[in-house]
Amino acid sequence: MFDIHQAVPADAGEILTLQRAAFVDEAQAYGDPFILPLTEGLSRIEKLLAQEDALLLKAVEGHRIVGVGRASVTGTTGVVGRLAVAPDRRRRGIARALLVRLEEELLRRRPDLAALTLFTGAQSADNQRLYRAQGYTETHRERLADHLVMVHMRKELDGSGAGGTEPDASGAAAGSAQV
Repeated sequence: MFDIHQAVPADAGEILTLQRAAFVDEAQAYGDPFILPLTEGLSRIEKLLAQEDALLLKAVEGHRIVGVGRASVTGTTGVVGRLAVAPDRRRRGIARALLVRLEEELLRRRPDLAALTLFTGAQSADNQRLYRAQGYTETHRERLADHLVMVHMRKELDGSGAGGTEPDASGAAAGSAQV
């Protein structure tokens, strides 16, 4: 079983290691070892964690971080990103639980949010299924390179500070959105 907590600056190294492990298969799928989650450095994660308003959650089993996710706000839109789960811990509901908790925390901090957004690779079918199951719909696709197309997704909020979709307990695949 895992617990979800706010990440702290001392977690930066383990988060970087987890993020890199989690995104290797994405890089292989796209034939691109330079995707952002693999090139982001430790100093960037440390800087993010040092920000007072940072929203970076970790899923912990025992003493091990097995999942991470981050979010921010732009105007009245919450932006979810870098959702990652350790490869050996996927398909146990960690990504879904992190996504739900990120959404809840965004709404707790900013009840005026009108929508939530994220994006993932076009070839990442498991990620897209997870996000659709949580109420996100595709808004558009963006070609970043010949081999890399990103699927942008959005979840409209109903005005009461909550989305219209309840999480299920199916334990869908671990997702990864890049921000």
